[in-house]
Amino acid sequence: MKTAMKTHTTRRNFLGAAAGIAGLSAAGAGPASAKIEPEPWGIKLGIATYTFRSFDRAKTIEMLKLVQAPWTSIKDGVHFAYNSTPQELKQVRAEFDAAGLKVTSAGNISLAKDDPDDIRQRFEIVRNLGLSMMVCIPTRSNIRTVEKFVKEYDMRIAIHNHGPEQKDFPSPQSVLEVVRDMDPRVGLCIDVGHTARTGVDVVESIVLAGKRLFDMHVKDLRDFTSRESQCDVGEGIMPFPAIFKQLKKMNYQGCVNLEYEINPKDPLPGVLRSMFYMRGVLAGLGAA
Repeated sequence: MKTAMKTHTTRRNFLGAAAGIAGLSAAGAGPASAKIEPEPWGIKLGIATYTFRSFDRAKTIEMLKLVQAPWTSIKDGVHFAYNSTPQELKQVRAEFDAAGLKVTSAGNISLAKDDPDDIRQRFEIVRNLGLSMMVCIPTRSNIRTVEKFVKEYDMRIAIHNHGPEQKDFPSPQSVLEVVRDMDPRVGLCIDVGHTARTGVDVVESIVLAGKRLFDMHVKDLRDFTSRESQCDVGEGIMPFPAIFKQLKKMNYQGCVNLEYEINPKDPLPGVLRSMFYMRGVLAGLGAA
């Protein structure tokens, strides 16, 4: 056990040092020649703005620019309001676009009501943001209604599995058993942390999702049985090299969005460390 821990720490330090060159540049302290790749090893590393839920939209955009992760998913109810007018939603999107950010989805949006009007409102919001994908949590009882709106709006939905606490869709497998015969625009956003906590294998879950995998939320845990054990990416036991290898093998075209849920009042240091680690892993895999 001690040997394994030593190996992990050494590997963490090595990859952290490799990625740190790019990281220091992002913080304004590195060599001018350091460059951060927007898609290291062909993987779109991004951030779910829930990470910055304690900050307004302007400050969130400022931090996203500092991290130099162009891909992003906007959190509803935090960085845009449900009662926004279509013009206000267009302005929200314009602010992200003006900052050079690539918004790929909105969410995680709750579709908890068995109310077609409420569901339609959510689809309208996402359309007015100029987006073609919603990360969401429907219910088993309303999923067929949601599928009808997917067809009407020609919009993909990525159902977010939410761990043992969520009765309908705790794991990717629980999503797949419901959507496997549905419209191909109905898919998954696999949250690796919540997936691991359900006791299933994360990499195997990605394999099973296949073409239904539209989006990903990533985080790290020191203990797969404890939600409270979340830590900076690279300091836990999530098998990120194996995850990235599988995504590469299946030619995954979606985003891998960091959803950093700890230290909400001061997330940036941990976000930077987490992104540097993932960039380091991908740089190592690309050079292998």
